[in-house]
Amino acid sequence: MAGPAGTATTLPWIAMYHSIADPAQDPYHITVSPDRLDAQLAWLRRRGLRGVSMERLLDACGRGRGRGLVGLTFDDGYADFLTHAVPLLRHHDCTATVFVLPGRLGGDNAWDPLGPRKPLLDADGVRRAAGHDMEVASHGLTHVDLTRADDSTLRREVAYSRAALADLTGRDVRGFCYPYGHADPRVLDAVRAAGYTYACAIAPGQLTGPLALPRIHIGQNDTAWRLTLKQATNRSRGRTLRPEHAPLPAAVTA
Repeated sequence: MAGPAGTATTLPWIAMYHSIADPAQDPYHITVSPDRLDAQLAWLRRRGLRGVSMERLLDACGRGRGRGLVGLTFDDGYADFLTHAVPLLRHHDCTATVFVLPGRLGGDNAWDPLGPRKPLLDADGVRRAAGHDMEVASHGLTHVDLTRADDSTLRREVAYSRAALADLTGRDVRGFCYPYGHADPRVLDAVRAAGYTYACAIAPGQLTGPLALPRIHIGQNDTAWRLTLKQATNRSRGRTLRPEHAPLPAAVTA
């Protein structure tokens, strides 16, 4: 999966989760029940795959050791990541990346107008997640569409969130996740300038490289056969990842 330094390499698939709770009242269909997550992680392990955090995945790919690994990401930093996801991840010998909003610690998902209010991790919860060997990375400060933000808001959301999480966890923050999955060349440049080494989107279009990593949405309806199909579809896309030290290709608007 990894090639020589400076060459593109095939990226193992990256799964995108959000809340791990009862999905019955979720109008966005992004909540996965703990039982379903348990079954999905068991499916990975039966296939000889192991879910890992993004920093571990990218480090392994850079050394040519990415085979058999799947990136696991959890957006928004819901409190149920600690109570429901972490025990299951540890049970299946997996790790994951949780993308946190340090400007909303202990708050809720106020950006979702239709959905029920869900609590977010507070400062202690973030530190506890990191203590369980989960990677804590940034989702911006407050979950705004960065492609519509002015320059000062963009810098604050991207750079301040990285500094705040580093202070909170005592660890370097390498990763960023674009709120709503939206990115463009200006936003990508701000993420690079803030010092991030990778960033996750959803479907970044023509944006490529480690600051525009595509992911596969995983939902409540994803049983074994649907996961198999999604895995096969991801392989057929042929998306690539360049090692972190390789230059990024010129960004093109999606």
